[in-house]
Amino acid sequence: MVAMRAKVKIASIARYPNDEAPTQETLSFNFPSKDGPYPSDGSDEDQQFARFSPMGSLYLTVANPALIGKFAEGDTFYLDFVPVGK
Repeated sequence: MVAMRAKVKIASIARYPNDEAPTQETLSFNFPSKDGPYPSDGSDEDQQFARFSPMGSLYLTVANPALIGKFAEGDTFYLDFVPVGK
């Protein structure tokens, strides 16, 4: 398998058991795209990702106390898929 890179953006964050004292957060990611046309020269990075991975979603639950509250809606990340050695 070859390595692959995707671009993901946090669409929403659900905090459990409540917003005041969460012990877990579920991050909902979407693959970024934009409303309206992309530049015809292909210079927009989101356009390049959307061309080859036009849509998708990912959910990740974070339970590490050091990471709770560190993420925000709209944060964007690269997600690298690298094979694990056997």
